[in-house]
Amino acid sequence: MNGTDGAEGTEDANGTGGATGAGRSGGLRAHIGSFTSGGGRGITTAAVDPETGALTLLSATGAVTDPSYLAVDRGTGMLYAVSETDHGAAAAFRSTSEGLSAAGPAVPVGGSGPTHLGVAGRRLLIANYTSGSVSSLALAEDGALRGPASVLVHEGSGPDASRQERPHAHQVLPDPSGRWVLSVDLGTDSVRVCALDPATGALRLHAETALRAGTGPRHLAFHPDGEVVYVLHELDPQLTVCRWNAGSGQLEPIDEVPLAPAAAPGAVRAYPSAVVASYDGRFVWAAVRGADAIATLSLADGPGKPRLVASVDCGGSWPRDLAADPSGRRLYAANERSGDVTWFDVDPLTGLPRRAGSVAVPAATCVVFT
Repeated sequence: MNGTDGAEGTEDANGTGGATGAGRSGGLRAHIGSFTSGGGRGITTAAVDPETGALTLLSATGAVTDPSYLAVDRGTGMLYAVSETDHGAAAAFRSTSEGLSAAGPAVPVGGSGPTHLGVAGRRLLIANYTSGSVSSLALAEDGALRGPASVLVHEGSGPDASRQERPHAHQVLPDPSGRWVLSVDLGTDSVRVCALDPATGALRLHAETALRAGTGPRHLAFHPDGEVVYVLHELDPQLTVCRWNAGSGQLEPIDEVPLAPAAAPGAVRAYPSAVVASYDGRFVWAAVRGADAIATLSLADGPGKPRLVASVDCGGSWPRDLAADPSGRRLYAANERSGDVTWFDVDPLTGLPRRAGSVAVPAATCVVFT
């Protein structure tokens, strides 16, 4: 695979080589994934101003092709990236004063088109969109990746012949209890609940929750209470609210909430992409491509009863990802087509985001923090 055998040649964000003085000063960092095939620099690292949330670009590495999604192991501080290619792979990076340093070569994930990943104990979990499967890779004590991958292949399809001709796993993550792994499949209109074998790392299907046909579930987020789940759909701009039982590993749909009024004939189609629940459990936000908006939902009536309050402009075009900073006071939108990351201050009373600034990041796809 082109460019996945190390992080030598880390550049500054303008491609001139080296890290700036700000990059050596420590503090909160944002790491931004991008499509190198679309003109992105790979993984861009930026300093985060603690007072304003503003991003200052520091360095970038193109060591991985199309690192479209990133994840952080909070225990080790290791940064992981997918390589969203036909021969899918994952890579691990350590954050240093000079930028990101590869912790070994990229490792095949046993699936194609990986779009999401997350850490569950000593395993890295990967959702493979094109092949419709979920992979599990071992993590060494220092956080480095170890193959081969254990792979669970999804089965099924949906009514949209152009998008749901077969399974398309789009997200995989552990539940807050750490007992289960949930995978969201756009192609089969379902969420699978799996058990992870702690000895072998193999995933075993425990249950599958069917959602409304043709809606194309893409991502989900847990409410901080761990008992409510918000499933975001890509093919129909809505949230499905679910009750989660960590004891039995069961996910039960209880309501659907539209993210926008019914579209008028000829209107631009909306494609929701990412959902975030606030750390204090009072709000839910969803990024919506096409409409290029961030929808704000209030949970004043309870975690299971989100209510759409308003939508604001995402600050660019095609917001592929939405992330809250560790303080919970700001949101960051990775706008893929306009090539920027825009940050917003969140009103603590209403939850509404207010645009505060942006920085150019070509083909931006996601934002995580270390």
